[in-house]
Amino acid sequence: MVESGIRVILQKKETMKMWRLLIMLMVITPFIAGAQQKTKERKGEFYFSWGYNKEWYTHSDVKVNQPSLNSNYTLKNVISHDHPGWDEGLLSIPLSIPQYNYRLGYFFNKKKGLAFEINFDHTKHLIKDGQFVKIAGTLNGRQVDSTINFSEGNGFYYYLNNGANFLLLNIVKRWHWHESRNGKFTLDALGKAGIGPVIPHVQNSLFGNANDPGFQIGGWNMGVEAGLRATFAKHVYLEFSNKVDYARYSNLKVYQGKASQAFGTYELILSLGYTWQGGKKVEN
Repeated sequence: MVESGIRVILQKKETMKMWRLLIMLMVITPFIAGAQQKTKERKGEFYFSWGYNKEWYTHSDVKVNQPSLNSNYTLKNVISHDHPGWDEGLLSIPLSIPQYNYRLGYFFNKKKGLAFEINFDHTKHLIKDGQFVKIAGTLNGRQVDSTINFSEGNGFYYYLNNGANFLLLNIVKRWHWHESRNGKFTLDALGKAGIGPVIPHVQNSLFGNANDPGFQIGGWNMGVEAGLRATFAKHVYLEFSNKVDYARYSNLKVYQGKASQAFGTYELILSLGYTWQGGKKVEN
């Protein structure tokens, strides 16, 4: 009887130990599983793209001041156009001759889809040849209010043909629209806004007097952009964007003087890019 009692007591103790062990396992298993599921990934995401663009410009006034000639006049409501270049044999000319654009950016907060971006558009702006333009102000010390034939054959041209060149420092917001089951394809919407300098190449002739052409810091611009980005194999993407930009140019070189101008631009942009993870590794 004593032996059987002892065995019962020992069995009860073993049973209690098993229950305690089972309860401990039930308590700590979720923590172990959670620790195993935690992985580390890069905090940020870099991207770079190269593409080409098409522009349409608002009409604008060109104000010209030539103190040594005693001239201070305005060319009013001039019509301008772009010069795409990529429609003239893109594969047979250097990549940087047509109207191109590049983007270099970094998503510093991937969860919220926030990025900083350097945004450059090599756009070309030419005053249309052969149009009749109203001129008003002072010309060679005399008041003038008339119309001129603005054409190269008549001694007039005005080119930002090696670039009106918009440079923007943008804040970017990304919205995830769709992702494939294997995660290798994503479709995102992007919104961008920024401000920065313009870096035009100025070449012109007024009344037969040509300037000394060259690049210069010529004012500032601000713009907003909306686009769609389709990413393939997690890294390569195509991005199509619409952009509206407003630029103010000042102190542009003309013969013995300076010119100023402001105009709006609407752009269509198609780019090919590459994106990759970057920054410190953090647990997700």
